[in-house]
Amino acid sequence: MKTRIGILTSGGDCPGLNAVLRGASLAAEKLGWEVLGFRDGFEGLLPPGDWIVLDRKCTENIMALGGTIIGTTNRGHFVSKVAGGDRTVVAEEVIEMARTVLKDARVEALIIVGGDGSMTTALQLQEAGINCVGVPKTIDNDLEATAMTFGFDSAVYAVMDALDRLHTTATSHKRAIVVEVMGRHAGWIALHGGLAGGADIILIPEIPFDFDKVAAAIRARDAAGNLSSLVVVAEGARPRDGQQIKRDMEHGEFRLGGIGDVVAHEIAVRTGKETRTCVLGHLQRGGPPTTLDRILGTRFGVKAVQLVNEGHFGSMVSYQSYKVRHVPIADAVNRLRLVPPNGEMVQTARDVEISFGD
Repeated sequence: MKTRIGILTSGGDCPGLNAVLRGASLAAEKLGWEVLGFRDGFEGLLPPGDWIVLDRKCTENIMALGGTIIGTTNRGHFVSKVAGGDRTVVAEEVIEMARTVLKDARVEALIIVGGDGSMTTALQLQEAGINCVGVPKTIDNDLEATAMTFGFDSAVYAVMDALDRLHTTATSHKRAIVVEVMGRHAGWIALHGGLAGGADIILIPEIPFDFDKVAAAIRARDAAGNLSSLVVVAEGARPRDGQQIKRDMEHGEFRLGGIGDVVAHEIAVRTGKETRTCVLGHLQRGGPPTTLDRILGTRFGVKAVQLVNEGHFGSMVSYQSYKVRHVPIADAVNRLRLVPPNGEMVQTARDVEISFGD
């Protein structure tokens, strides 16, 4: 019988996931293995098991597709984060059900593609004796254990494209437009997207801002004859002595959102300028992956299969110094990579007269 491994995608979707599935499937086929893709994240591990065979025919031409052909979820029995970002433990009986499904399906190892919460669950499964290999996925690019994650470049491109379009309408009406982008704890998308798209002000979680200084930057632009302004604000940004804008949820982590409207209102009040808000939301998650994300996703999928073949269970794929390596999953969870407030990227933005509202 062929060796069988499993793979699942968990948490939020992003461009590049299908490239991972294709890379893993083809690398496994070369070894004479069979790959089962469990549907809808960890929930596919529950009895009787919900999976498809990811063979060459199934994965042909999927690399250019956004999302994931096997589905994903950040809800259900395996959630390892609850409201407020606190962590919980997956119930022992749930893990045992998953173990039975994997055993009956003859799956010898499981590749788990997901973010920090999914890696936390992967660690629990590994500690319970289920062979696991992790593949990091987050468009926020905020996992310290890897220099880059696939999906980030595609999200930045979406922000840049939106800013390119908003420049023309803002200029035509001499408006200020506030663009709210994703970024709960880290401002990488806002910083890279704002820099690439020619934003005038960038507000990120790592640099608390002052509404008066944001308004002063816009008034200074007006005085210099630049009568339109684009403000990029990460959803997790907060004013100095203020709080993040949260939307409560019954299950899972709290949702952020609304800071864009708050910033737009304060700009209008302080400057008298006509101001609009544009929330990009899930536009940043959808659509085809960029060239970089297709390549990185493929490399991650291939590396995950190599780690299984070499017996490096409990490891996570990691991109460091332009090479795909691996690190212990235990060293990867709950370690966020934040934007250094005095780092090179921020200084570059400041040198091209981008304000951070501080």
